[in-house]
Amino acid sequence: MRVASVVMGVCLGVGVGVGARGLVWAQGAGAPAQKTAAPVAATLATPATPRGATGAVRVTEVEGITEYRLPNGLRVLLAPDPSKPTTTVNITYLVGSRHESYGETGMAHLLEHMLFKGTRRTGNLMQEIARRGMDFNATTFYDRTNYYETFASSEDKLRWALAMEADRMVNSRVAKADLDTEFSVVRNEMEDGENSPRRSLWQHMASTAYDWHNYGKSTIGARSDVENVRIESLQAFYRRYYQPDNAVLVVGGKFDPQKTLKLVEELFGPIAKPRRSLAPTYTQEPVQHGGREVTLRRAGDVQLSAALYHTVSAAHPDSAAVAALAEILAGSPNGRLHKRMVERGLAVSVEPWVFDLTESGYMLFMAQLDTKQSLTQAREVLIGTLEGVGGDPVTPEELKRAKASLLAAIEKTVNDPQALALRLSESIAQEDWRLFFLQRDWIEALSLADVQRVAQNLMRESNRTLGQFVPTSTPARRVVSAPPKLKELLRDYQGKGPVAMGENFDASPRNIEARTQRSRLPGGLSLALVPKKSRGEIVHGVLRLDVGDAQSLRGQAAVSGLTAGMLMRGTQRLNRADLAARLDQIKAEIQVSGAGPNVLVRWRTPRAHLNEVLLLVHEVLRQPTFPVAELELLQREALSALEAQRSNPEALAPQLAAVAQNPYPADDVRAAKSFDAQIAEMRSVSLAEVKAFHARFYGSSQGRLAMVGDFDAEPTRERIQSLLDGWTAPQGHARLVALPGVRKPGEQKLEVPDKPNAFYVGSLPLRLRDDAPDALAMWVVNEVLGGGTQSRLITRLREKDGISYWAGSRLSTSSFDEVGSLELMALHAPQNLTRLKQGVSEELARFVAQGVTAQELKDAKAAIIDGTQIALAQDAGLANRLVGQMQAGRTMQFTAEQLERLGKLRLDEVNAALRRHVDPQGLLQVYAGDFAGAGAKKP
Repeated sequence: MRVASVVMGVCLGVGVGVGARGLVWAQGAGAPAQKTAAPVAATLATPATPRGATGAVRVTEVEGITEYRLPNGLRVLLAPDPSKPTTTVNITYLVGSRHESYGETGMAHLLEHMLFKGTRRTGNLMQEIARRGMDFNATTFYDRTNYYETFASSEDKLRWALAMEADRMVNSRVAKADLDTEFSVVRNEMEDGENSPRRSLWQHMASTAYDWHNYGKSTIGARSDVENVRIESLQAFYRRYYQPDNAVLVVGGKFDPQKTLKLVEELFGPIAKPRRSLAPTYTQEPVQHGGREVTLRRAGDVQLSAALYHTVSAAHPDSAAVAALAEILAGSPNGRLHKRMVERGLAVSVEPWVFDLTESGYMLFMAQLDTKQSLTQAREVLIGTLEGVGGDPVTPEELKRAKASLLAAIEKTVNDPQALALRLSESIAQEDWRLFFLQRDWIEALSLADVQRVAQNLMRESNRTLGQFVPTSTPARRVVSAPPKLKELLRDYQGKGPVAMGENFDASPRNIEARTQRSRLPGGLSLALVPKKSRGEIVHGVLRLDVGDAQSLRGQAAVSGLTAGMLMRGTQRLNRADLAARLDQIKAEIQVSGAGPNVLVRWRTPRAHLNEVLLLVHEVLRQPTFPVAELELLQREALSALEAQRSNPEALAPQLAAVAQNPYPADDVRAAKSFDAQIAEMRSVSLAEVKAFHARFYGSSQGRLAMVGDFDAEPTRERIQSLLDGWTAPQGHARLVALPGVRKPGEQKLEVPDKPNAFYVGSLPLRLRDDAPDALAMWVVNEVLGGGTQSRLITRLREKDGISYWAGSRLSTSSFDEVGSLELMALHAPQNLTRLKQGVSEELARFVAQGVTAQELKDAKAAIIDGTQIALAQDAGLANRLVGQMQAGRTMQFTAEQLERLGKLRLDEVNAALRRHVDPQGLLQVYAGDFAGAGAKKP
């Protein structure tokens, strides 16, 4: 749900909400493999001494999801979906920072980290999960902690994942030796959050808004609590809350429900129901007696103005009105704050954060300003708009748009098995998983009177926390809503019918190629269409337009990006707000991006609205109006984003490396530039230049379009031809030949004052095409060095030294030219710079000297193959891959052959490629952080 639920928990650190390989920076590394228990399900199959009955009892069923309960209290939700070849196992424990006592802040999150250290039967679970090619993560928030794994559907992997979760539920070591290294990693994560102005302001506002309730405390905890936690306290916390009667297991995706239920009974059933009873939390936050303010002064390049208001619990029917109110007031581009602040130049952006929590939560409205905009003026308009809703009632059209937007987001979640399995953690924490569907029903039934009543109760000065204190003599206090009786609300609840299932589609490369219908339209547009039944009858599409050549694009970097950015800001038929509202109404999405010679259009739509979405894509591309006011807004947004990067170590280090190794002249559209140069170029772009770029360069004759999902191929092809084919740009296109990066070995250090965390980048240019003999070997090298959570760098810097929240490597290659690079990355505290340098240097030297081991080769192959299989099962990613293959003149046959070659790759071939291409002495190593002030900081 776009604003009805904000999940901002702290996590394990391998990709927020996506998994071990979900983000390029979330690629860790590993030291030589440690000896662990045999990695087979049998080693985990008996998590506790059997006691009594283990059979599950069916409890209820809503919209295709069935709940069971084991005699030991474990609740089990089965949400089968055979249309995707992946399975997600997600277990939620009803414990979060709300349950922590004095001196225990951060304990729930710290324990989340500790549960990856292994059990009495296993070694490091992070490595054991990663070696099986599973996407995984764990997150902790106010009311719950969850752990999940997503993997290519397999009975063996499902058994292993369930057995592992059953084992660590009660058998985790939680040892002092592991705590001694992990608390430093958590502190590193804490410092990373402190680098963010938005997260820092949020934390301080919440702590100001709450006097007594634990919702006022950051989930990551107080530094002193984390650093001084007693292992005995952590073990007691674990034994108290990690028990079957305090957990809910969700299995979603492709699996056999009956076999899986029997498997759950076998693996979790023998765990004894604990004899202890959990005391309910009872602290209630008293009503606020006046407006509160907090000012946070820290280094940075953006300004923020925000307002926080206490709300109701997630289980209260008024939570639907809160969600709609937040969208009406701060949604983009139709919200009141967007129109009164962003469109009038008082702010760069505004957004709502709504915290649906088990007990009374809150909503926060955040406005971002550039350094030249007035905080005083912005605050006045912010407060006036939010608290003026009583005298300026919500209109029927505003409510209609808000409901459409919220319901579209809910439907998108329902149609994504992994997203639904993870989203249910929030409703589980809010007392009952069915609340997710009940909230949707409340939104559908929402009336103007409900929204206005809630607005008048909540949006008032006495219920507000700002950035500074404002006294008042006559405070008006909010009405405190009594907690509802959720059991009564859900007694006869049936929900809606199950979502339409997709087909059981084999997402192997050769099967995809057999299903793909390829053609070239008369006007030059190339097509790759993959019709198949999908969950929710969803269609994903990608259109790529190639524009210009190296000479004609000189000096056009900023203009090209702004031109693409303007396309969704108004057509001859629809202005920006109307376009956004219409897409919400039909539950569709269109995204346009572009830089230099490429323009990408992506869309997601239900089958029923595919023709309309294709028409909208046609209008966006061919009939933009380029409103001057929208260009000014877009430039302000872009400039604000660039200015924010000027004090961000994680942006400055890669940028410095890119500029140092840049092989192109300054006016080349691909040239790496400093943030100052980019800002100057962005400011100089005029509306006339944007219009001229579109008129000169845009056309579809050099385009490629791929579509995957629930559609009929032939009528869709005819529709595409009638709307998008035959559009020729005046300026012809020729592929830009890439140049290899300039090797500049050495070290550069950049001071970034007042930032608790530093960032490291090591960059090594390579001459390597993706189909070269060494290419696959180098992908294995990257996987072993820093491509996963069991890789060399993460094992050394995080697991052994305990100095990095995350670290990894990234390999890039070209399908056309011998151009590539290997990059190393690590987050660390500035005072640990010497240890970081030593760790990276020693691991690289050992890696090149000793090479990849046979076990590492086996694990890397499995991880790459599983990762590719999972990627091919995602319709949006598959469409994007097909477009890229068309550009390179390839088909899915190339992917199939690459995977086969990977399977046959020998250890000597990998190590020969490693030593040919990886020269530690050739690295350009860049360090960005507050190193000058590091001496006074505790290491």
